[in-house]
Amino acid sequence: MAMINKYDFIVIGSGIAGLTFALKVAKHGTVAIVTKKEDRESNTNYAQGGIASVLSNTDSIDSHISDTLIAGAGLCHEDAVRMMVMEGKSCIDELIKFGVEFSKNEAGALELGMEGGHSQNRIIHAKDFTGKEIERALIKATKENKSITVFENHIAIDLLVSEETAGEKTCDGVWVFNSKTETKKLFTGKCVMLCSGGVGNVFQHTTNPAIATGDGIAMAYRAGAKVANMEFVQFHPTSLYAPDANSFLISEALRGFGGVLKLKDGSTFMEKYHPLKSLAPRDIVARAIEKEMKLNNEPCVYLDATHLVSEKLKQEFPNIYNQCLKFGIDITKEMIPVVPAAHYMCGGIVTDKNAHTSIRRLYASGECACTGVHGANRLASNSLLEAVVYSRNAAADVVLLEDNLFAFTPSIEDEHSKTKSNFNLSKLSIIKSSIQKTMTQYVGIVRNNIGLQTALEKISVLKNEAEEIFKNNPLSYETIELRHFALTAKLIVEFAIQRKESRGLHYNIDYPETMESWKHDSVIEIQKRIIE
Repeated sequence: MAMINKYDFIVIGSGIAGLTFALKVAKHGTVAIVTKKEDRESNTNYAQGGIASVLSNTDSIDSHISDTLIAGAGLCHEDAVRMMVMEGKSCIDELIKFGVEFSKNEAGALELGMEGGHSQNRIIHAKDFTGKEIERALIKATKENKSITVFENHIAIDLLVSEETAGEKTCDGVWVFNSKTETKKLFTGKCVMLCSGGVGNVFQHTTNPAIATGDGIAMAYRAGAKVANMEFVQFHPTSLYAPDANSFLISEALRGFGGVLKLKDGSTFMEKYHPLKSLAPRDIVARAIEKEMKLNNEPCVYLDATHLVSEKLKQEFPNIYNQCLKFGIDITKEMIPVVPAAHYMCGGIVTDKNAHTSIRRLYASGECACTGVHGANRLASNSLLEAVVYSRNAAADVVLLEDNLFAFTPSIEDEHSKTKSNFNLSKLSIIKSSIQKTMTQYVGIVRNNIGLQTALEKISVLKNEAEEIFKNNPLSYETIELRHFALTAKLIVEFAIQRKESRGLHYNIDYPETMESWKHDSVIEIQKRIIE
């Protein structure tokens, strides 16, 4: 029989959203953190830039809100943005209490950087590895908390959802697979918090870690939760273009520090596209780079930091400096070759201000959630702040929940054999690669109707293959992840087809205008399919 693990609170994912939530609710009960790989493997760990917050006397709450709304291209929920920005300072203070060591200036105050789309210096950072520093501090605090148990190498399969007589769904737990022991478990508790991260790996080039395959979004969607705005995939304009670089992120903070985008001949080009030039919002910069690459028949453009003070550059960006040096590029003397790469999902599982989804006892925070903060394009360095704010709100909400009295006894059918799958794993690799190629070719920075329809047809077939393999073979990490991966890709395509305009990160050359009639979120529920 399948094992049942009972905890008060269940968290899927070990990034900043999941760890913040776990540490807050641990005062009120036992917590299980389920994570696919090691506890440090998350999108948070790869975040270089920082956290946006109003801390300067020359800055203001209204300015941060305005910058966010402008970047969001008309789809941000202003109440959600205001709530997040208002809580910025207290979130920073709390992270510092957890032991996060942010960079400080010579006067001993927090150093505030500049990034694209911001009108003020307001990016709190830890050199150019802010995410890694936050993960370090939060994981240390988690390991010191006896109420929290971390289950590494456990991948979530599906949510366990019951339906009451009024038709309202309740999340009673989550099915999980231990990829080391090849056993299936059921985790039950008062609530499930999805903090499973992003979707970047459905594209060929991404700044995300390999685990970013949309698992939480796929599970929530299959369970019947509302999902929104999946067409808005943010491509980071500057990832390192070099063999085996794995789309290493060149932080926007480097442009905020004075780096300038240029062509191979050293000429600038961003002045043709936006008054903010190299610091324009990410969607504009990414499209401009792609257009210039095509116009000049070049595989990349360049980020020039050679005019900056060498020692200061190495001091502020040690990670970027050392990583580029590994590929033979000295950023103090040579321009950095860069290309756009899939970076951040602005849509996801619909939540309210407390991170509660449309299913009772199911919460979502971080990149897998759609809170209304990011709209059609995320403003740089708002994501880590959003994760902390919504995880804190969720923690305050869930501690008021009564115990979940749901009783469940697994049947023998719930058990999966430990026998190795009898199919060739290369088949899974082929399906995954085909999805990535299709998404990159037809659902990238610039889209069109024929390409999107082609993508839907191809990915629908591949998704069905992934489902068949999942259903007809013993469980494995690979089959579970591919099932999530394929559904996530199909959802992105469906949402992109549904939005008949261009807005923010979604640019369709067949609908190049931004339409007032489309100034609303796109929502698809499993019960109300727009596209079959």
